[in-house]
Amino acid sequence: MLNVKIQTFENCLYLLDGRFNQLHTLIVDLANVHRPYKILNQGDLPNLKCFSFSHHLGTSLYNELILPLLYRMSNLEQLSLYLRISFRQTFIDGNDLKQNILNRMSRLNQFTFYICSSMIIHNQMILPSTEDIQRTFIHFPINPIVSYVDYFPEAKRCQCHIYSYPSPVDYYDEITNNFPGGLFTNVRHVSLFDEEHPFEHDFFVQIQKSFPFIERLGVFNHKPQNSKPSYQSNTNQSLDVIKYSFLNVLNIINAHDDYIEQFLFDTKTHFQNDIILYIKYECLERVTNNFTRDITRRNCAKIKTLRLDDAGAYFADDPHKSHNYTALERTNKTHVMFYSKVTLDKESVQGLASKRLVAVSKGFHSVFSIF
Repeated sequence: MLNVKIQTFENCLYLLDGRFNQLHTLIVDLANVHRPYKILNQGDLPNLKCFSFSHHLGTSLYNELILPLLYRMSNLEQLSLYLRISFRQTFIDGNDLKQNILNRMSRLNQFTFYICSSMIIHNQMILPSTEDIQRTFIHFPINPIVSYVDYFPEAKRCQCHIYSYPSPVDYYDEITNNFPGGLFTNVRHVSLFDEEHPFEHDFFVQIQKSFPFIERLGVFNHKPQNSKPSYQSNTNQSLDVIKYSFLNVLNIINAHDDYIEQFLFDTKTHFQNDIILYIKYECLERVTNNFTRDITRRNCAKIKTLRLDDAGAYFADDPHKSHNYTALERTNKTHVMFYSKVTLDKESVQGLASKRLVAVSKGFHSVFSIF
């Protein structure tokens, strides 16, 4: 058995160029799928019985590269595919899998998959519904299969998720409001994405229940929430407080302020562990009212590392703003890492580093450092 993480599809082809003729199990986690620079050995792989292929950044070369690779595995018995496929003319559905995979592999007896395919919406297109996609799996030999379709008419884009359930993968990307639910005990990394519809509090309740062991969470949504009752203290019992027992990384850089409130308000969210927080400094300052807002103190106290993508631009404009940091309610060190294309000027860097940003407000203090 060989289990590898590799950078390019060409590296994968090198592994299968004949040097491992007796290999029976191959597990590949691939970073990039590009056309190889040269044609390598394309011979059959008769001894390969089990193959797992993961690539979740997205490729448009499914038909050109991935399917031909599978066709070399004539005696394959177990296959796992975890793919994001972009710029399709049609969605990958049950009919596509039967025609291009199952009918070509007579010995295959176990097939698990998670595939998200996307299309550009053109005028006069007939777009399949979730029900249309699900019907293509009626006579599929593997059950149960979950499918759902997302449409983003403003962006002229649509995508289709299909996967065998329960899913064995440890990630689930681009979950939208159409997410059908379920329990995913293997998943550790989750990204939530919707270009045109807001995520309400109940949606986050569902996400936590479906992914109870989530460790890394990213939110991409610039639409404000429609339902925003005023919850001023954690004594208000009308809102379910979402408890994240295993979360240690939260990325809300590309999120509306409402979602920053969703995670920093202690009436909405509770962090069991200290977290690494990716966020824009300006948004963090605004939502926490310059780090003095009572309702954000408890969750801000759980931040062990801040990774700010806009702090360089913010402080370069006015070095004195560096002293505006106020309480994060921590007595130990909180690290702040600046990720910005704007370079801090020398005075700003010295001011931040030498002071270590010791900030005191209302009896609370925190220490920031740059590394």
